[in-house]
Amino acid sequence: MYLRNITTMSGFLLMGFSDNRELQILHALLFLVTYLLGSAGNFIIITITTLDPQMQSPMYYFLKHLSLLDLSSLSVTVPQYIDNCLEDHGYISYTQCLLQVFFFTAFAWGEVAILTVMSYDRYVAICLPLHYEAIMSPRKCRLAVTVVWLSSGITGTLYITTTFSIRFCRAKIIHQFFCDVPQLLKLSCSNDYLIVTGVSGLLSAMAFACFIGIVLSYVHIFSTVFRMPSGEGRSKVFSTCLPHLFVVSLFLSTGSCAYLNTTSDSPTALDFLFSIFYTVLSPTLNPVIYSLRNETIKSGVRKLLLSTKFTG
Repeated sequence: MYLRNITTMSGFLLMGFSDNRELQILHALLFLVTYLLGSAGNFIIITITTLDPQMQSPMYYFLKHLSLLDLSSLSVTVPQYIDNCLEDHGYISYTQCLLQVFFFTAFAWGEVAILTVMSYDRYVAICLPLHYEAIMSPRKCRLAVTVVWLSSGITGTLYITTTFSIRFCRAKIIHQFFCDVPQLLKLSCSNDYLIVTGVSGLLSAMAFACFIGIVLSYVHIFSTVFRMPSGEGRSKVFSTCLPHLFVVSLFLSTGSCAYLNTTSDSPTALDFLFSIFYTVLSPTLNPVIYSLRNETIKSGVRKLLLSTKFTG
């Protein structure tokens, strides 16, 4: 029914990963488990960084907002796909698609921005320790987070106003499990998409500038670390920096690969795999990655799970 009416209906058809009913149910279960695990992990990080007095430093303040972005990002795409699998259709209304584009692009940019802020925080803490309290004061941290969320809203607004101003005249089939901007641009029947490409180019340039900032921060961090005489000091620095570096690498590399491969009209399994990594697995794994070598987070999680009071 959806295929017959795809050219006249107001919404879009998300093709997802399979037309096989058994595989759709399996995908729904896998995505549900992943969503529950990711939501629980990020909710735990948000809770302990809010309640535990030992986790009131700027590093954990930024980590809390990263978890808020991850939790929000997961909630934008995964529940819709689970519903589509269980209902055995890929239909998404025009309004739902518009909202997905807004929130997904907003949270994706927010993640890039907060990861950049976090790398700068680590740079100041390790390379300029005597000036850390002055540079990363509570007021400046709040200002940085405010800028992150405001820029996220601006990014989402730019994408929906430009993407949904174009005319869609091709079959409204999106070869993705959510409303992805590059896939939507393929449905355009004119040069209307050029303004969206301009917005994407501008934001890509800004994201690249953030990436350069992160790289420069870590160049200075590692040059400082390797000059440290104490092995224990180096180990402590690595325990806070390596998880962040891994999260940055995972998110930016998989996201870049996914968007560089979107020109194909017949997406491969590898294309879908890249999209899963940066939309689902990255926000799900982030709490685990940050907890692996951080004893303060582990202690906070134990207090929360054992219902122990958070005390100074």
